[in-house]
Amino acid sequence: MSLRLPQSLSSGFNAETGASILDGEILAEKAAALRRAEQQAEKALEQLKSYGGSPEDRASVLQSTIDAVYAYFIQRELCGFPHHEDPIKHLDIPREVVARLGAR
Repeated sequence: MSLRLPQSLSSGFNAETGASILDGEILAEKAAALRRAEQQAEKALEQLKSYGGSPEDRASVLQSTIDAVYAYFIQRELCGFPHHEDPIKHLDIPREVVARLGAR
C-alpha cells in the first residue's frame, strides 16, 4: 500500500482560483485583440501600397493606414511590448507612416 500526501500539503500545489482563471481570460483577450489590430494594420498597409488613384484620395488612405498602425502600436504597448522596431521591419511600414506616428 502506498500513501500520498494530501494535495494541500504537496510542494507543487497550485490551485486555480477565480482570480487566476480571470487572469488567463484577460491574457487571452489581450492576445486576440493584438492579433486583430495587427491584421487591420496589415490590411491598411496593403491598401496603401497598392493604391493607384489620385493624390487627394491617397491622403485619406494614408490617414487610415496611420490610424490602423497607431492602434496596433497602442495595443502592443498595452500587452507589454513598448518597442516598435521589430513590427516596423516585419510589416515593412513605410517611412511616411512612421514619421507621422512619431515612432523611431
